[in-house]
Amino acid sequence: MTKLAHSFPIQEVREQFPALNRTYNGKPVAYFDGPGGSQTVKSAIEEIASYMANGGANLHGSFPTSRETEAIIAEAREAVADLFGARPQEVAFGANMTTLTFAIARALGRDWRAGDELVVTELDHRGNVDPWLAVAADRNMTVRWLKVDPERLTLDLDELDSIITPNTRLVAVGLASNAVGTINDVERIARHARQAGALVAVDAVHAAPHFAIDRDQIGADILTCSAYKFFGPHVGITVIREGLFEQLQPYKLAPAPGYLPDKLETGTQNHEGIAGIRPAIDFIASLGSGASRRERIISGFERLEEHENRLAARLRSALAEMDGVTLYEADASVAKTPTIAFRIEGWSPQEVCLRMAEDHAVFIADGDFYASTLADKLGINPSGWIRAGLAPYNSDEEVDRFISGLRLLVSSGK
Repeated sequence: MTKLAHSFPIQEVREQFPALNRTYNGKPVAYFDGPGGSQTVKSAIEEIASYMANGGANLHGSFPTSRETEAIIAEAREAVADLFGARPQEVAFGANMTTLTFAIARALGRDWRAGDELVVTELDHRGNVDPWLAVAADRNMTVRWLKVDPERLTLDLDELDSIITPNTRLVAVGLASNAVGTINDVERIARHARQAGALVAVDAVHAAPHFAIDRDQIGADILTCSAYKFFGPHVGITVIREGLFEQLQPYKLAPAPGYLPDKLETGTQNHEGIAGIRPAIDFIASLGSGASRRERIISGFERLEEHENRLAARLRSALAEMDGVTLYEADASVAKTPTIAFRIEGWSPQEVCLRMAEDHAVFIADGDFYASTLADKLGINPSGWIRAGLAPYNSDEEVDRFISGLRLLVSSGK
């Protein structure tokens, strides 16, 4: 094991995730299903329980529990702002990324007309596609697609100049593919969009748990993610550039606030869930060093990336050597998250996932993971892929168990 491997405090990290104490069929559970939702750090669980145990309340009251709720929300906004290099007033919460994107698309659509254009991609989760298709249909707009190269599993950016035009109002692109892990060149796409006067909506749901994100550097006007992917509760998050946010006219109740960021947060929010966001972000920061939380987040992600990518390299290498296994991934020159999609000849993805769970307590997932356009392009629907993803709490022992279990399955035949 390398010196770098020893430098990551894996045991300390694992002790912070109570779900790792679970056993199944007499074996400790190994969670490789993080791309679908990570396990929750203990500090976030404790904050959620504390909020509920000490008396929750709605906002704008003159009594302590109401003021405390407002303070918790403010702390969460500050933490999210530090996570993405944004401002607290640019941060809004909602049910999930998809619901927030529908709300933002509908609000922006008020000003869009027939003949205007939107750009979406064939690599994205449909959460950053269908809300825009819906508003395009409502407004009789033109939709253009950034195509995926099915051989390289990357977006084909050679025709950006013809796809993004002066009529383009918004470009929607994922920062990283939740299915195959490809990290997209969002900066390049955003530069073209900016030159055309178009907005950029970035789906950072899959990217947010794995590497530091600078909202301004990647050129996002709208950035969305979900806290349950980065060790927190089920709360959707959006970060909208302040100038755009001020102009945005969301559909809302007449008495509801008209100021940002509250004007996008229709109805009573999930206050107990929001209470768990700051601790989840502070967990990432606790892995790093620096004078500010933003500096600690960036440093923490550097350590986290090294750990996850080392484990992912072990998995990819082992899978590549197994007979009958097909890996779906971009080549080594393309940056990827530690998310690995594959199929095994003679086995359905669901059968593989079931056997790995029952025989080895290794939890991996199957399906198209809402990246259905990509799955269609690759001809693997309706069964989709097998997907394994690494998180900071995964260990070398778990990777060993994953590899040995899959080798047994492959060698056993059917």
